[in-house]
Amino acid sequence: MKFLIRTLGCKVNQCESDGIARELERRGWVRIMNPGADGPADLCILNTCTVTHRASMQSRQAARRMVREYPESLIVVTGCYAQTEPHAPASIRGVDMVVGHGHKHRIPDLVEARLVRDASLPSGARSGSGMTERHYSDLTEAVRFQLMPATGYGPRTRPFLKIQDGCNAFCAYCIVPHARGRSRSLPPGLVVREINRLSDAGFKEVVLTGIHVGRYGLDFEREKTPGKMDFAGLLERILSETRMPRIRISSIEPVELSDRILDIAAAGDRICPHFHLPLQSGDNAVLRRMNRTGTREDFLDRAAAVRSRFPHAAIGADVLVGLPGEDESAFRRTRETLAAAGPDYLHVFPYSPRAGTPAADMPDAAPPEAAARRAAEIRSMGRVFRRRFYEGRAGQRVRVLIEHRRDAHSGLLRGVSDEYLSVLLDGPDEWKNSLRTVDVMDIRDGEGSLAAIGGHVQGPHKSLIHQNFLK
Repeated sequence: MKFLIRTLGCKVNQCESDGIARELERRGWVRIMNPGADGPADLCILNTCTVTHRASMQSRQAARRMVREYPESLIVVTGCYAQTEPHAPASIRGVDMVVGHGHKHRIPDLVEARLVRDASLPSGARSGSGMTERHYSDLTEAVRFQLMPATGYGPRTRPFLKIQDGCNAFCAYCIVPHARGRSRSLPPGLVVREINRLSDAGFKEVVLTGIHVGRYGLDFEREKTPGKMDFAGLLERILSETRMPRIRISSIEPVELSDRILDIAAAGDRICPHFHLPLQSGDNAVLRRMNRTGTREDFLDRAAAVRSRFPHAAIGADVLVGLPGEDESAFRRTRETLAAAGPDYLHVFPYSPRAGTPAADMPDAAPPEAAARRAAEIRSMGRVFRRRFYEGRAGQRVRVLIEHRRDAHSGLLRGVSDEYLSVLLDGPDEWKNSLRTVDVMDIRDGEGSLAAIGGHVQGPHKSLIHQNFLK
């Protein structure tokens, strides 16, 4: 039996798709990596996104396209769109099953149970008489974390491990708390177990991901779980009880990037000096309107704290422009905040109204053309920041994890440095999935992206493992 998974949206969705795929493969299924070339699929899974109105529209379009392309396959729609609007994908003729987040980890069981029922019917018939099977539960009440084991799937060199899910923040523009439910965390012992499993499988980096990583462990306190732990404590335990050479934090709110976390990272070389800090706006009035925690001053303070400990760290930021009520003076303050902080790359989003969020009903909406213009201006700033970041590393020595796939255009090996620098270098296939110390010789600008060109290569690099682990 063959299956296909298509994933829309964030790293958490990617992580969950890989977990579903791993479990299906464990049961004997074969994943189709090259649709068309690998033959027909018996099962097609669409993992959807609904973070914006446009994302919901794209999820609907992707479901219809999947039905057209695979009319004989069992079609399963899951993810955030399936959770917030289960009736919408269920109304698409040809979708066999809609699975919300509360049952996502059960997809292999649900699929196999469905196939058993279908096998008892006359040839070509399906159970349910054309009705879409729905598996949905309300996530607004506290629910426990559902583990989907981390997996370095296919060519992935840097696997994701979901350590946290859900969000209690309720930013005014965001539907995610309704889609994902309350914040909940993977117990620290299981985090350690999963990282050691990846390390034993030969991986050299793990990316700690979640919807709101900085809130890790708060649910332990709410549920009076023994051995409660916050994110800083989790990092300390990972360093002392695992062998993983490189640990990367996917994203963390500025107000949650404590001095303790930075000091833990600065004490060794295993936590990557790469911090993605969602800013959203550099104007405090807009931040209050967004129902965001923290201020522009918090962002500037945390960026400075990173720079003081890691002069060559990568700092990324999310910026949302065009929220109702954002005027030109507020937008100017966002530009000024970014110029003062000097991040190294930006993820920029024009505001898109999302039904079910407070911002969708706010007055004083910016015209779409104004939001598009502001997004273009911030993206232009981001390109300047990114080039400055790359050029600042020319002539420097960096530690690079060589990926499994070569660069498609040059044929060179490619890798990612500790500080999230994309590096191309000449070398044999034997270097793949190894940590190498590389001298950055030049910067290449091609196909709309930057890359550092590596020269002299040393390695393999041996990371320092916490002394407590070696005892």
